[in-house]
Amino acid sequence: MSDAVIAQIKSEVAKYRGDIIRFLKDIVAIPSPNGDIKAVAERIGQEMRKLGFDDVFLDSMGNIVGRIGSGPRVLLYDSHIDTVDIADSDQWQWDPYKGKEENGIFYGLGAGDEKNSTPGMVYGLKIIKDLGLADDFTLYYFGNIEEICDGVAPNSLVVTDKIKPDFVVIGEPTKMNIYRGHRGRVEMKVTTKGRTCHASAPERGVNAVYKMAEIIKGISQMGADFVEDPFLGKGSIAVTDIHCKTPSINALPDECVIYIDRRLTFGETQEMAVEQVRKVAEPHGGKVEVLEFDEPSYTGFVFKVDKYFPAWVLPEDHLLVKAGLETYQRVFGQPTGVGKWVFSTNGIYWMGKAGIPAIGFGPGDEVYAHSVLDQVPIEDVVRSTEFYAYFPTVLREMLAR
Repeated sequence: MSDAVIAQIKSEVAKYRGDIIRFLKDIVAIPSPNGDIKAVAERIGQEMRKLGFDDVFLDSMGNIVGRIGSGPRVLLYDSHIDTVDIADSDQWQWDPYKGKEENGIFYGLGAGDEKNSTPGMVYGLKIIKDLGLADDFTLYYFGNIEEICDGVAPNSLVVTDKIKPDFVVIGEPTKMNIYRGHRGRVEMKVTTKGRTCHASAPERGVNAVYKMAEIIKGISQMGADFVEDPFLGKGSIAVTDIHCKTPSINALPDECVIYIDRRLTFGETQEMAVEQVRKVAEPHGGKVEVLEFDEPSYTGFVFKVDKYFPAWVLPEDHLLVKAGLETYQRVFGQPTGVGKWVFSTNGIYWMGKAGIPAIGFGPGDEVYAHSVLDQVPIEDVVRSTEFYAYFPTVLREMLAR
């Protein structure tokens, strides 16, 4: 029975191969920087309606949702469909939206981070519906906003729109391995205050930048005593932005602000990380704050959260990890590896905050994310469709054991 289902899935994927590739190129061609997903969400919704999804709609935030089936168990496929913006167009050797195809690789902004998984997920769910494989599952595709604040879209989906899955597969690039976690982070701001005066007589004032310089030096020396987890590794800290307020370039700045990205591993908490920075900042007059996210989405919807994102790991013997490995083994006739992301994903909400079991599986390699070499192997985009189409069948078997 298993072999027959896999053969049917492979036949369907082969039939839709050209459509899957075309769909990938279509959505990469639509700019969607930093949460501006209106146009690409409409295009994905159009595709799902064409393919006969049971329901297609925008949630409150404006994320695109497609549903197949109506069973009691809920499995959600998560793919963020926004990208970073183009920092310097001169660094691109091709149009980042038209992209290019060369030696089986498709290059373009979002090709690997993370429009790569959407075609496989959407067509995988269509094949599940056509072959009658949904059974007792409700299956969702969730194309969402993530680059501006990871985790905010799924948090809103659960809290505002009352859609709470039992299991999640995240489509961020995993090199076709099964990923089961990543470090978290907390984003902070440190402010120093000074007293302005004419720059010709700096002794009359207090330079806020000089005060901040001592704090930055202290931060750069942190890390040796950070906790190290056997799987996730050590936490890290980096100053990622700095600016000051000054009446003129001939006057001392009276305020300086830095922003900090503090990556957290298991055993590290938000409170611990903030206190570490306070010990460095407060002796120099620095005020430490955890950032908040309260930016409206393109629909005007606001979902406010602290910019704290917990580390998470799903145990290697969890049935969802086992189901992912078994699916790959059966579909492709060989084993795949288990790993973790270096960067952060929506898993910080699904598993990190909500405790909803999640794994990652997607084509592409995260090393190309946010770069002018953003890319994905086309064959893996097609092959991933087979995985997404068969995974619920294996998960059902695992749950029945």
